[in-house]
Amino acid sequence: MIRQPFHLVEYSPWPLTSSLGAFTLAIGLASWFHGYGMTCFLIAILLIIMSMYQWWRDVVREGTYMGHHTGPVSGGLRWGMILFITSEVMFFFAFFWAFFHSSLAPTPEIGCSWPPTGISPLNPFSVPLLNTAVLLASGVTVTWAHHSLMSGERMNAIQALTLTVMLGAYFTILQAGEYVAAPFTIADSVYGTTFFVATGFHGLHVLIGSSFLLICLLRTLMHHFSDGHHFGFEAATWYWHFVDVVWICLYLCIYWWGS
Repeated sequence: MIRQPFHLVEYSPWPLTSSLGAFTLAIGLASWFHGYGMTCFLIAILLIIMSMYQWWRDVVREGTYMGHHTGPVSGGLRWGMILFITSEVMFFFAFFWAFFHSSLAPTPEIGCSWPPTGISPLNPFSVPLLNTAVLLASGVTVTWAHHSLMSGERMNAIQALTLTVMLGAYFTILQAGEYVAAPFTIADSVYGTTFFVATGFHGLHVLIGSSFLLICLLRTLMHHFSDGHHFGFEAATWYWHFVDVVWICLYLCIYWWGS
């Protein structure tokens, strides 16, 4: 047998169960939207959560206890995360393209103006500005946590990570309140559609990033990370900074310039 530095993964059922969960989720959402109840949707959520927990448990065991995440493996994981974030940049680029396509050349159907006739945009210097401050503060705390971890200051890392998760949750609460109080809906012309789709998907990414960081906080409490072996946390930090940058672009383009 030829020895090599890469980890050859064992057979795993979790990719299959995750795919089934995603397929069931699509069916469940369609059924729910057409008034057939939430049973299929809830089954899909449970299946996805179960798959996530079991799959991540296996990855943690491989990297933390079994020593399979060697230097070349960690390098591959880093490139995988970089490519994933690049795909996310393209994802949001499509939303910005749709926004500028509609706002730079408004059609007669929306009154040849932007915002469209009859739309009262949100004040960019109220809740949106507070949300910007909250996310920028969370970027500072997650960087503090990362540097504390690299310096071996575990308690500082725990405190900074806790603050980051709390700021992420606060951002989500503020955005939910903003949606409730908004004077327009997703059905109010192309303005409502581009606004809620772009900011809504960003809010979803904040929820995902907050979950990512919460898992990292739990792993830090369980001594899974060391100053030289903590790529799981590093990947969460990259993702959170990406979320910060996207929000700044959303704030400047949609909230401030678009209003």
